[in-house]
Amino acid sequence: MPAESAWHYDPCHMSTAARPSPPGRLRGILAEVGVLQAALHVAFVVLTLGSAVRFLSGHGLGGRTPMVIGGAALLLFLYAVRRFAEPHASAWCLALVVLWVVLTASAPSFSWCAVPLAFVALRVLAFGRACLVVTAMIVTVVAAWSRMLGEINPTIVLGPVWVAVLAVMAYRALERDAAERQRLLDELRQAQGELADAQHRAGALAERARLSREIRDSVAQGLSSINLLLLAAQHDWGSRPMAAQEHVAQAALTARDGIEEVRRVVRDLAPANLPGHDTAALISALRETCQQAVLQTGVAVDVRVEGNPTALSAPRATALLRTARGELANVVDHARATQATVTLTYQSDSVLLDVIDDGRGFDPQRAASDPGRGRGLRGIRERVATLGGTMVMESALGEGTALAVCLPMNVDEQKSSAGRPATAPSGRYHCG
Repeated sequence: MPAESAWHYDPCHMSTAARPSPPGRLRGILAEVGVLQAALHVAFVVLTLGSAVRFLSGHGLGGRTPMVIGGAALLLFLYAVRRFAEPHASAWCLALVVLWVVLTASAPSFSWCAVPLAFVALRVLAFGRACLVVTAMIVTVVAAWSRMLGEINPTIVLGPVWVAVLAVMAYRALERDAAERQRLLDELRQAQGELADAQHRAGALAERARLSREIRDSVAQGLSSINLLLLAAQHDWGSRPMAAQEHVAQAALTARDGIEEVRRVVRDLAPANLPGHDTAALISALRETCQQAVLQTGVAVDVRVEGNPTALSAPRATALLRTARGELANVVDHARATQATVTLTYQSDSVLLDVIDDGRGFDPQRAASDPGRGRGLRGIRERVATLGGTMVMESALGEGTALAVCLPMNVDEQKSSAGRPATAPSGRYHCG
């Protein structure tokens, strides 16, 4: 019987070792073994027909022959309607066994049908009930052949007994294997579900981290600039009213830029001044970003471009702008520097961004051990890592700070720069 037409069982009809398959569809031990089931069907039909032919050839058309032939036909018919009897599988199986017992009592040659019929009982009935039915079938076979031979032959007794024992043991082993396989499948499905949940949680955490970086590099730094400008305006309000007004105007401009930046963060778009893959737009945006970052702070910034500019993807261009702005914000807030140099270097397979200042520097090891510091650098490192790049920070007390970021180009970007000579200084490194 094909797997899709396997019996539906009641849970109480299952042995303790079996486990349910898909919900609402409880199936027998060999529900998936289609070839063996087909062989059992063929064996039952062939053995029934063979037994009927043997009886007919030995007894002719008289006597009990019509009853036996009719019983064999009814047995085949009852076996054939198994699909329609699914709601009453146990009753169908018992009726099949009772009819076989009657035939075997009249014609012992039908005893050979006991083997496939035992498999039917084991497949349909609960294990305990199936063992009782198989035992009754063994008694029927032994009794029928002993009556026909007129004696109790040990081979007639031991043969059916051991055939039945082997059949039950084989079925029991298959049952345990099926239960173990089902258990492993259930564990696999559970593991897949847990993996999907973990991936979802990881994605949510990554998105939170991304939004945190975006807010710090845009909104927070914009608010910091506005605060500095308003403090400067408050300081100059009485003595230098024109300068104070300029500070206020610049703060208003910064606020408007911050509003646009918030909108871009919400839409998860690249900066508005970075249209497509325009190389000139990136360089211009970098210069403007650096100048705005140090405006009214007393820090002079020098932006340099080395190598042959290559069109970059929007995520890489955005990362470079965010990195430059974030590091210059660190320079303004912590370094007490007077000069900062930002260098954008194009290489054949990567693009580098260096930010160097002449500030007071710091101890990297001590900063790394302080959980309250270095969040901006962690954000830069995480952003760069998502694009397959690297970040290197070097600093020492009294010697300033140098930050270097390297982003690898994708295939299309490398093609656009193919054949161009690398003009980067020899001290620069490649992404590794």
